[in-house]
Amino acid sequence: MLRVSEVFRSIQGETSRAGRPCVFIRLAGCNLNCRWCDTRYAREGGDAWTLADLLDAVDGGPQGVCVTGGEPLLQEETPALVRALLDRGRSVAVETNGSLPIEAIDARASRALDLKAPSSGETEKMLWSNLDLLTPRDEVKIVIADRSDYTWAAALLARDRRLAGRTVNLSPAQGMLGAAELAEWILADRLEVRLNVQLHRILWPDAGRGR
Repeated sequence: MLRVSEVFRSIQGETSRAGRPCVFIRLAGCNLNCRWCDTRYAREGGDAWTLADLLDAVDGGPQGVCVTGGEPLLQEETPALVRALLDRGRSVAVETNGSLPIEAIDARASRALDLKAPSSGETEKMLWSNLDLLTPRDEVKIVIADRSDYTWAAALLARDRRLAGRTVNLSPAQGMLGAAELAEWILADRLEVRLNVQLHRILWPDAGRGR
């Protein structure tokens, strides 16, 4: 059984998969409390689903599936869910907050690993050894709320060679930093990163759950 906050079809709004139709499986529960979190409703509650029910729920939907949260790696059955989706020919992305080991997630999946900048309030909880496990399919995301976050991210990219050549997404925190301002900083410093503008927030700015 897995504790599920919601299952829905939408357009992927983040990472290099942005713009693609996708089925989202949002698992409930999270071990972090980021100050700018935009899915607080997924921190608690959720309904019990069997693995078979979840597999049935994605049938007939887009080929891409995103397993997200909350924090999906809190649940013991998440690796089995990811494997089952992959075995059915699905293209699977797993979004994780960077505080728990990612090694149990099938390497055929694309793992989107968050690295929490200082504004999150959770930087000290990052499991930095996860960077040793990244494959070419995996990506890194850093939410940027202010100039201090950006400076932190730029310094991290400069000193940690494990991030060299990786797809690193910098995402402006909604309502706290404009995308254009972050873009200017990236261009001025010639950072080799990807600006991530949360496409779903642009398409459906007033939507809550299910987007």
